[in-house]
Amino acid sequence: MSRLAERATADFGTALLPQEHGGPAPAEFVERLDRYLARMPVTTRLAVRAGLMSLAAASYFTTGRSLSRLNPVAREQVLHRIAALGPDAGAAVDGIKVIALLANGADTYAHELLSRAQEQGPVRPDAALSVTASTDSPSVIRADAVIVGSGAGGAMAARTLARAGMDVVVVEEGRRWTVEEFRSTHPIDRYAGLYRGAGATVAVGRPAVVLPMGRAVGGTTVVNSGTCYRPPLSVQRRWCAGFGFGLADPDRLGAQLDEVERTLQVAPAPRNIMGRNGNLLLDAAKALGWQAAPIPRNAPGCEGCCQCAIGCPHNAKFGVHLNALPQACAAGARIISNARVERVLHQRGQARGVRARRPDGTAIDVLAHTVIVAAGATETPMLLRRSELGAHPRLGRNLALHPATMLAGRFDDDVYAWRGVLQSAAVHEFHESNGVLIEATSTPPGMGSMVFPGYGAELLSWLDRAPQVATFGAMVADQGVGSVTSVGGVPLVRYDIAPADVAKLRVAMGAIGQLLFAAGAVEVLTGLPGARTVSSPAALQEALQRSSPRSLHLAAFHPTGTAAAGADEQLCPVDPDGRLRGIDGVWVADASILPSCPEVNPQVSIMAVALAVADQIVGAS
Repeated sequence: MSRLAERATADFGTALLPQEHGGPAPAEFVERLDRYLARMPVTTRLAVRAGLMSLAAASYFTTGRSLSRLNPVAREQVLHRIAALGPDAGAAVDGIKVIALLANGADTYAHELLSRAQEQGPVRPDAALSVTASTDSPSVIRADAVIVGSGAGGAMAARTLARAGMDVVVVEEGRRWTVEEFRSTHPIDRYAGLYRGAGATVAVGRPAVVLPMGRAVGGTTVVNSGTCYRPPLSVQRRWCAGFGFGLADPDRLGAQLDEVERTLQVAPAPRNIMGRNGNLLLDAAKALGWQAAPIPRNAPGCEGCCQCAIGCPHNAKFGVHLNALPQACAAGARIISNARVERVLHQRGQARGVRARRPDGTAIDVLAHTVIVAAGATETPMLLRRSELGAHPRLGRNLALHPATMLAGRFDDDVYAWRGVLQSAAVHEFHESNGVLIEATSTPPGMGSMVFPGYGAELLSWLDRAPQVATFGAMVADQGVGSVTSVGGVPLVRYDIAPADVAKLRVAMGAIGQLLFAAGAVEVLTGLPGARTVSSPAALQEALQRSSPRSLHLAAFHPTGTAAAGADEQLCPVDPDGRLRGIDGVWVADASILPSCPEVNPQVSIMAVALAVADQIVGAS
């Protein structure tokens, strides 16, 4: 980092978290933020540094002084003025704030996180996996089938094919993590290492949507919440009847859903471990007469340490790296880790395998006549395009994100939302009518500080009161209006939320506010400009009516639909059985083939559909 960049970072720290009011020393702030930035892709890191330099320059232009030479109140005023210049300026300041708070909070609470991780031993050992790092792999491998991606879809396909007697190789871009690493590695290093782009991927739009996606042996199942909902029957029927995706016929898919739940050992989160955050949601829903229940999860042995999102330090969350992948390996499958698949090899309309790259750029060719692409909804269309298999006009389009928002409520007494299950209970009252699923959800301590408003003394005051805050989130079933394209070889995710889905978000936020007040919150943090906090449901509704869609703070964890499967050759790049149209031997078995938003956390949907596709492959072999 240059001295100028270091000074700009320190100046921002003095404005965001001033030492005079209990914030970190400037040098400590710089060290914390740089630790995270160093793990980001170069383009993202440069963009953040450019933003910090711009903020420093803005202080000089508007006050004639650097931020660090202003008094704390004047520093806050500079940030407020810049953020108020317009939606784009506000989004830029908020984006840098989110990154800074994540880095600072993870370090502030690192001792608590690691102590909690080490309170008890793992409930199960790491599974036996046949994993070879790409650096140790031969440069040419032959197999019957090669699977790109080891997450929810790839793992289930690998198990099915291997058990059918096929020689299977799984190629995974990420690396294998061990439970001991989850128990001892600094939280920000776990976060940056387990997510694509160090967890800083964003869908560009108005508003921008934060889009974290896992990258590891086991894929996103290593870092998801462990929530395991079946797709609603209405969704299954829509996929089958509306899109002609016959594998989703409820009478047919039911067997696969049963098998997925057995594999994952799905059971409702026990109330005695979900923590106060989840119990507040259930009690509030009961008081309002709303439908609610503990969330079904794949976490046998969970004790509620709230670290699902950065790798379970007890191996309690039962991701596919602990079940389907070792079962596939027991049947003979092999995994190559740390290898990014560059292209699908094909000749005269027939798949021939894949070419992957080691971190040093050297190639590995896995030769096989069957290729299953399970790289996820943002990576699968990019891989197919790089392979000159992307001629279908709808490939990379139809992207649904299942966008999510969160509100927080401050209570008079302590809640400690992070002491319990990360995602524990849900309200279903508005799910069928509005496509809104509300869940009690938290983050590892310190890593959800972005819910707090303001800068300087105001922000630090909220951080001090973090133990008194409960957090409820909601996801809305959205239209597939997004897309994945390439700019200079780098994926660009574009998503402008549809007006109908903005209306759903307003319903969701209003309902969350009612729940928080019914639970006893004295004020609710909205994230809305002009009404950062409200003290009644009526005040929240008024703020929502005044809000612009561009002012909403959104995240998304469930991208789907970019290689939709169905009968219509014009609309669906993938046929009803999971075959990519236009070539023999290439199949798709991940979230990208779900024709529309599954309306629930999609892990079970992806795994069940992948099982169905794998059965088709076995039948065709």
